[in-house]
Amino acid sequence: MKRTADCAIDEVRSLAASEFDEIRRLAHRSFGLDLRDGKEELVSARLRRLVGSGNFHSFREYCHHVLADRTGDSLAAMIDALATNHTSFLREPDHFEFLRKEVLPSFAGREGVELWSAACSTGEEVWTLACVMNDALPARRIRISASDISNKALRVAAQGVYSAERCKELPAAWLKRYFVAAGRPPDAYQASPELRQQARFQRLNLIERLSWPRQFAAIFCRNVMIYFDRPTQEQVVNKLAECLEPGGYLFVGHAESLSRVTHTLEYVRPAIYRKPGKRGAQWPRS
Repeated sequence: MKRTADCAIDEVRSLAASEFDEIRRLAHRSFGLDLRDGKEELVSARLRRLVGSGNFHSFREYCHHVLADRTGDSLAAMIDALATNHTSFLREPDHFEFLRKEVLPSFAGREGVELWSAACSTGEEVWTLACVMNDALPARRIRISASDISNKALRVAAQGVYSAERCKELPAAWLKRYFVAAGRPPDAYQASPELRQQARFQRLNLIERLSWPRQFAAIFCRNVMIYFDRPTQEQVVNKLAECLEPGGYLFVGHAESLSRVTHTLEYVRPAIYRKPGKRGAQWPRS
């Protein structure tokens, strides 16, 4: 079976310029991905297995199939293949330090706090946030809403299981308190049941309508804007701003800047922005 699949992949014709343009338009229209010139090899490498396994002889045939599939399953699989899910625990650690020192202390009088990890990928950001919040706000209700465009990444995130190698940057105290080890010596760790109960995962496309029952104290949407063109960046940033409570913070990636995007947020420091207004003192009602 494997040999047959490999042969089918080998028989797929090379990606033509017109096919790349067709896929580029579909990706931009569907989830905002800006596939610029020079990304042809990346697109070919990531989609070739889907094309071959579907017994399509060309990328054009495959693209037409995706468009014709009214279930949306083929488009979701294409998104999973094209989405970049590189992340790690404590990535860009100064953000978590700022959250711990400058943001969370102001919530000490609240019953609870809810944050949103808007592009959670495989979940390392979610569990890092959960550890920071539990350390800073013991005995408080903590909730993290987590979303991503990739179903594949969300499955990993919700399970919360990571190899020991992936967890090597985590403080030993966190591993002991917030994770459950597997194997002796441990070869993997899973976020504890208590931690997993604090996170809710769902698939969400940031260029579509965003609807939440409440506003968030902070939103982490990092290393996503770099994949959007400027009009899409502006659209997404302003949607995120609407989802922030007054006084709430938006964290973007250090490789990203909102200086060329029209928005209503106040600049705090590189990659951190604040929504104007006075923060409420109570736990937001559901």
